[in-house]
Amino acid sequence: MTRIKICLLVSCFFAVGLGGGHKQAADPDPNRWKEAIETFEQWDSQNSVPDNAVLFVGSSSIWQWATHKYFPEFPVINRGFGGSHISDVNFFAKRIVLAYKPRVIVFYAGDNDIAEGKEPRRVFDDYRKFAGLVRENLPATRIIFISIKPSPSRWSLWPAMNEANEMVREFSAKDKRLYFADAASVLLGGNGEPNVELFEKDKLHLNDKGYEVWTAVIKPIISRSLNKH
Repeated sequence: MTRIKICLLVSCFFAVGLGGGHKQAADPDPNRWKEAIETFEQWDSQNSVPDNAVLFVGSSSIWQWATHKYFPEFPVINRGFGGSHISDVNFFAKRIVLAYKPRVIVFYAGDNDIAEGKEPRRVFDDYRKFAGLVRENLPATRIIFISIKPSPSRWSLWPAMNEANEMVREFSAKDKRLYFADAASVLLGGNGEPNVELFEKDKLHLNDKGYEVWTAVIKPIISRSLNKH
């Protein structure tokens, strides 16, 4: 066997060993949301936004949530956008999070990340990065992480989603500015599987009943986080 072949075999061995035998999913291009972010900024330039707001940010579960309707007692800003990943929120954080200087951030993302092949540890690390960005720029701001939800269409991914949730739960318990909202168990039926009555026909997104359940979980946590300022 030639020296070149031996080197190639050794390189392949270490590549497999270090990579765990599979390729990590790459972050999607955040610029696919360029128009959505610019739409937020255009709206802001023509309208006033509340000071000391409760900012909802994340993926489509935030975007589709009629937050002004469900949380009329709070100064709400909704900056959910489509099928975003946590990496997308991090990329645009300066423009759609930090710019508002919110008192409280309600965060939901990670669902799409795992559905597109990211490992639970990667999801957790991306959220930890988000929390670090907020802590560095807005040290008094509270963050409420809504647990990644179990849905009928992604039920096979629930073990990985729940693993990411538990990492965030443990992380949040170490910082009084971080809250973990268990909005997952309330979506399960008596059989331990997602209650289809709480989901849209796509079996992925919540319907009005589902959002009522989520609101009942999140509202007291928002009140508690506001009172700790």
